[in-house]
Amino acid sequence: MDPALYYGTYLGLDKVLSSQHPKSFEAPNTPAHDEMLFIIIHQAYELWFKQILFELEFVTNVFRKAHINDNSEDLNLVRHRLQRVMRIIELLNNQISVLDTMTPLDFLEFRNLLTPSSGFQSLQFRLIEARLGLKLEMRHNQEYYKRTNEGGFSEADYIIITEIEKEESILMLINRWLERMPFFNPVYWGDHVRDRNANLPFWTEYRDLYKASLSEREAGKINHFDYVFFEQTGPLEKMDQEKLRAALSPAAMRAALFIMLYRDFPVFQTSFQILDSLVEIDLLLSTWRHKHIAMVSRMIGLRVGTGNTSGSGYLQGALSKHYIFKDLSSLSTFMIPRKHLPILPSPLVQHLSFTT
Repeated sequence: MDPALYYGTYLGLDKVLSSQHPKSFEAPNTPAHDEMLFIIIHQAYELWFKQILFELEFVTNVFRKAHINDNSEDLNLVRHRLQRVMRIIELLNNQISVLDTMTPLDFLEFRNLLTPSSGFQSLQFRLIEARLGLKLEMRHNQEYYKRTNEGGFSEADYIIITEIEKEESILMLINRWLERMPFFNPVYWGDHVRDRNANLPFWTEYRDLYKASLSEREAGKINHFDYVFFEQTGPLEKMDQEKLRAALSPAAMRAALFIMLYRDFPVFQTSFQILDSLVEIDLLLSTWRHKHIAMVSRMIGLRVGTGNTSGSGYLQGALSKHYIFKDLSSLSTFMIPRKHLPILPSPLVQHLSFTT
């Protein structure tokens, strides 16, 4: 008969609680009291990173399916998993306040013992970014990111990250999912016919309404609309085009905007919350980076980081560039008041309302 399960055994606490090894406590160094806090905080981060990756793996597997039923349990669970990821990142952001109880002088007691290791070498955090869809070419100082010299990744971790980056990210899968959205199927639009751009007249009407909503100072936004949703470059310079859309296709952007505009329909509730959760995750990760910058600036000022980065300067660059779902967050630019939305044809309304 197997012995009764014991709390400490189940959680592996003998390994977890004996895995803190402060370098300052090793002879001939002088013990630095706050190094224990520093280690435990970062170990807790890594445990939560593991849980985030576990949740993102589920999300990825759902969106890899050839067919996804919007009313299925799968999408409801995706929404739930993404919202859990949001709560975890909020917790990680709050955890920085505990680390802030360590003063710069406290940190200096053991900082030099950490060289050349740094948070930059967190394999799991890089995998989270890659799994979500942050590509190498989107990264700040990309040549620095892909290195295996001192302060960089180990060869083994480098290989793992590179392989994950080759896989379809959640961003790519979301693009494919949005492109497959069935509500632009002509069967739902009755006698409506397609216009010269091979798109439903809905978009011609919506464009006119959007243009009418713009102030004199915003008039140029109509050119942005034409490019983002129909890839019509018009007077836009190439640099402006790159700023307007990073990853999602025009078809995916049209579907996402349609969901955002008509999110009150029951069939769109889950889809809207999934898209909204991805935008919120992006914002929370941005908050994480901002808090990290503030903490590093407080601890070491303008000094070089332990991993030979430029310290807060490197983090500031990452903060400004490492947005993954900026296409989705930009959709608010192209919305009009709910009361001005085009009236949808009855067959589509019935489909979106679960009515017969």
